[in-house]
Amino acid sequence: MATINLTLSIPVELRKEMEQFPEVNWSALMKRLLQSQVKKLILKEQLLKQLESEKEFDAEALRIGDEIKEAVWKKYKQQGW
Repeated sequence: MATINLTLSIPVELRKEMEQFPEVNWSALMKRLLQSQVKKLILKEQLLKQLESEKEFDAEALRIGDEIKEAVWKKYKQQGW
């Protein structure tokens, strides 16, 4: 897989704190963090699309249910109920 370089700007104070942990591979950590965040955003987007289609389905189901209730009501009304 091809890669690109990404440069981040961080506050000097944060950099000083990071230097207290030289054993941490900050580049690899950021890569994993970015991958994780992108996966979460993709999942969120997929869930939102699914919810939108479910809302459309629910609205259509309610509309059809209303039509059926109206038709049944008319039928019983014609029969003298």
